Amino acid sequence: MAINNALERRTFERRFFLAVAIFFPITVFIGFGPTYYVKEFFPKPPLPSRLLHIHGALMTSWVLLFIAQVYLISSKMIRIHQKLGLASVALAALIVVVGTMTGIEEAQREIRDPNVQVLSSLVIPLGDLLTFAVLFAAAVYYRKKAADHKRLIVLTILSLLPPALARFPFGLSDAFGPLWYFGTPDLMAIGFVAFDAWQNKKVNPAFLAGAAFMIALHWLRFPLSTTTVWLNFASWLTGIPM
Repeated sequence: MAINNALERRTFERRFFLAVAIFFPITVFIGFGPTYYVKEFFPKPPLPSRLLHIHGALMTSWVLLFIAQVYLISSKMIRIHQKLGLASVALAALIVVVGTMTGIEEAQREIRDPNVQVLSSLVIPLGDLLTFAVLFAAAVYYRKKAADHKRLIVLTILSLLPPALARFPFGLSDAFGPLWYFGTPDLMAIGFVAFDAWQNKKVNPAFLAGAAFMIALHWLRFPLSTTTVWLNFASWLTGIPM
C-alpha cells in the first residue's frame, strides 16, 4: 500500500511539473506576444532600446531552459539536468543584472511622463528580480534535497509571472491591478502548498517559507515605495532627482 502511494505521488508530481512546463510558456507568450514575440502583427511601437532585446532573449532562454529541465527529469537524464543546472546559475545572474539595468533605463525613459511616479514605480521590477534571485538561490542551495529543490523551482517560476500577467489582454490589469498580476501567482502558491501538504500528509517547510516570502515581497513593496529610504535609493540608482 505504501509503495502504491509513493508511486501515485511520483506520477502526480511528474504530471504537475509537466503542467507547469506547459502553463509557464503559454502565460509568457500571451503576455509578451503582442509587444515582443509577434509584435509585427500588432500596432505596437518598436522596442526603444537594444537592452530590452537582450532582456527578452535572456527571459526566453529561461523559459526554454525550464522546459528542458522538466523533460530531462521526467526522462531520468539526471546528469544532464545537473550540468544544465550549472548553466542556469549563470543565466539567472545575467537575468538579475540585465533586468536591473532594464528597469533603470525604463525609469529614465518614463521621467518625461508626468503621470508616472518613476522612483516609486521602480520598486515593482526590482522587487520581482529580488524575489526571483532569492528563491532561485534557495533552490540551488537545496539542490541535493530534491523535495525542497523542485518546490522552490516552482515558486521561482511563479515569481516570474507578474510581468506577463500585467500585460494580459482584456484589460485585466486596468480592472484589478495588483490583485490580478500579484494575486494570481499568490493564490496559486497558496493552493500548491496546501495541496502538497494534503497529498504528502505534511507541510514542506521550504515550500511554505518560500511561498510566504514571495507573497510578502509582492505586497510589502507598495508601502515601501513611498518611503524616504526607497526614494533616496531609487534616486541614487537612476540619477533621477527626487
